[in-house]
Amino acid sequence: MTRRSTGHIRKLPSGRFQASYIGPDQTRHAAPRTFSARMDAEGWLRDERRMIENSEWKAPFERVRAQRRRDVSPTFAEFAEQWVSTRRTAQGRPIRDSTAAGYRSVLAHHLLPILGDVRLTDMTAQHVRDWYAGLDQRKPRMASKAYGQLRAIMNSAVDDELISASPVHIRGAGATAHRRKLEPATLNELQVIAQSMPVRFQLMIWLASWCALRYGEIVELRRSDIRVSPDAASALIRVRRGVVFLKGAKQVTAPKSDAGVRDVAMPPHLIPTLVDHVQRHAARGADGLLFPADGGGHLWSSVMQKHFRLARERAGRPDLRFHDLRHTGAVLAAQQGATIADLQARLGHSTAAAALLYQHTAAGRDQLIAQR
Repeated sequence: MTRRSTGHIRKLPSGRFQASYIGPDQTRHAAPRTFSARMDAEGWLRDERRMIENSEWKAPFERVRAQRRRDVSPTFAEFAEQWVSTRRTAQGRPIRDSTAAGYRSVLAHHLLPILGDVRLTDMTAQHVRDWYAGLDQRKPRMASKAYGQLRAIMNSAVDDELISASPVHIRGAGATAHRRKLEPATLNELQVIAQSMPVRFQLMIWLASWCALRYGEIVELRRSDIRVSPDAASALIRVRRGVVFLKGAKQVTAPKSDAGVRDVAMPPHLIPTLVDHVQRHAARGADGLLFPADGGGHLWSSVMQKHFRLARERAGRPDLRFHDLRHTGAVLAAQQGATIADLQARLGHSTAAAALLYQHTAAGRDQLIAQR
C-alpha cells in the first residue's frame, strides 16, 4: 500500500489498484471502481483534491447515486406529456380536449424546442433563465403563460418526488400581463350589429350580449334547451353543453366547470325574437339546433365571423370581437345592479374575480352613462 499526501493507493491481488482518502467529513472514501494503472488512481485522487479545494466536493457514493438518478430521470418532454395527459380540473375531472390542446401548443411552440431534451434532474435555474431570455418579449402575455406552465410542470415533478426543488424562479415572470382594455358595445352599436347580420344569425348577437353566452354554448343550443312560459312573459335558456372546435373537428362537451351548468333568464323584450327564430330557423325536433349550418350540424365559427366582421365595421366598432359581446352583457347586468354572485351565476364563472371586473367596469362608466 502506498501512502500519498492526497490519499492512499493499494495494489490488489488481482493486480488492479484501489484509491481512497479521508474526506472533509473525516470519513474514508474509496473510489467507486478500481484502476488498471497506478497513474489512473493518482489522477482520481487529484480530481478529488481539486473538488475539495474548490468547495465542490460531495462524497463519491453520493455522486454515483445522483448520476444513477439522472440516468433514469425522464426528460422534460416526457414528463410534460405525462403532466398534460393526467391533468385534472379542480373538481377532479379530466381536463377538456381543448384545454389539453392549449397546453400542448404552448409546449410545442415555446418550451420543448429549448428544454425538451433536458432531464428533470439536470434542469437548473440557468436553463430556465436562458430559456426565458429567448422568448419574444414583445408578446408578454404569451411569455407569462409559457412561464406559468413551466412552473406548474416542475412543481408537479417536485410533488412526484422526481426532483427535490423546482428551478423555476424568475421574479415577475409569472405576473399576468394586462389585458387589452375592453370597451363594451353601446345599445345603439348592438342594434346596428344585429341588424347587419343575416336574419338567421341575429339572435346570436342578443344571446351573446344580453344573455352573456359563449359562442360554443350558443351553437349547441337546441329546442329542448329553451323554456318559454305559456304567456311568453318569461323565458329560460338552459346551458348544459358547449361545442369545442379543434383542428377541423367538433366536440360536444359539458361546461368547463360545474358553474357553467346554469339557467339564464332572457330579457322580456327579446322573447318575441327568440320565439320567431325558433319557428323560422331552428332545426326540426326537440333536439333540433337553434343555429344549424346550411348542411346540418353545428355552425362553424368562421362562417359566422365573416358576417360579424362586416357588421361591427358598420357599427363603427372594428375592435370588437364576438366574445366581447359577452363582456358587454356582463357590464349591462352590472349597471342594472347585479351583485357579484348574480354575475357569477349568469356568466357561469367558478370564481368572483371576473365578476368583480365587470362591476368595476360598470362603476367606471357611471359618469358617461349619466351624461348620455
